[in-house]
Amino acid sequence: MEQLKRGISRQFSTELFRKSGKFSFKRQSSLDPRRNNLRFSFGRQSSLDPLQRSPSIENAGRTVPENLDSTMQLLFMACKGDVKGVQDLLDEGIDVNNIDLDGRTALHIAACEGHVEVAKLLLSRKANMNSRDRWGSTAAADAKHYGNAEIYEMLKARGAKVPKVRKTPMAVANLREVPEYELNPLELQIRKSDGISKGSYQVAKWNGTKVSVKILDKDSYKDPESINAFKHELTLLEKVRHPNIVQFVGAVTQNIPMMIVSEYHPRGDLGSYLQKKGRISPSKALKYALDVARGMNYLHECKPDPIIHCNLNPKNILLDNGDHLKVAGFGLIKLSKISPDKAKLVQPEGFDRSSPYVAPEIYKDEIFDRNADIYSFGILLYEV
Repeated sequence: MEQLKRGISRQFSTELFRKSGKFSFKRQSSLDPRRNNLRFSFGRQSSLDPLQRSPSIENAGRTVPENLDSTMQLLFMACKGDVKGVQDLLDEGIDVNNIDLDGRTALHIAACEGHVEVAKLLLSRKANMNSRDRWGSTAAADAKHYGNAEIYEMLKARGAKVPKVRKTPMAVANLREVPEYELNPLELQIRKSDGISKGSYQVAKWNGTKVSVKILDKDSYKDPESINAFKHELTLLEKVRHPNIVQFVGAVTQNIPMMIVSEYHPRGDLGSYLQKKGRISPSKALKYALDVARGMNYLHECKPDPIIHCNLNPKNILLDNGDHLKVAGFGLIKLSKISPDKAKLVQPEGFDRSSPYVAPEIYKDEIFDRNADIYSFGILLYEV
């Protein structure tokens, strides 16, 4: 009975504290710099924002708008040049490097607006001078863009970086034209130890989920053929949806480096699996064959024109966690359309013809159709 009383008393007390608002039993969301999911739309926007919005801060009035969370309050105070307001929020434990949806910090905002004293305060609280927003702009770049020389010189004297402005070949003039598949590069985490595998896929994390990322080689931006190949692959991946086709997640086309993001398959490709396991049972072979056949049939039946893989082999077939196969690697070979269902290699000299999966008509540099993929599928069945 005594234990029960203590339990009721404890429960009653904590409930009172919650209602009083004097105590907090939850970790403040503001302590997590990436927790915020709102866009700060007051005042001057990023110097690299493709849609140059410049609403006046005066439109928001002199008081903090209602229903702003702690991060947005900090950005608002920085935008207004309210040194005391910024200091009070920082003293309450708000992280000086908190960001909005576009990756902008209070230092970005102060640099845009030219509030020198706010910038000094933020720097004294260890604000990250080289933090980049979603478009790659830093506080120094913003200060320079808006002609706020004092802040710019102060940041430069402290060693701040000013990134070079590089527009991608797929950059749009208006933010409303940004494609729906566009991902925020800040949400992609590629470990530095993994390096950048030029032109090939590597593992990364997108909002905590493992994904495969293909990064366009920096030397390719000056090569029209490489850009067209990137666009072609992206166009095909964007329009296909099938359980036996590798799933497209999104892409980065408005920032450098440009990337294509697709689902990650930790079990690897069919070629590696067969090397490890050797011959598989007839029932599993039939199951795998049906998976590949369904995926290829979907590609061949795409409208208005069929998608001819042209490079179907075990390395371009991925194994998922449910023990199903998914076709990948289509759209990598540049083809010249002869008719809606017939094609020819654009660069036959650059195509690897040593593979046993290559159909004779491709090997001989002749016109081919979907039957070329059927030949590759037959060789694949024989190996399985």
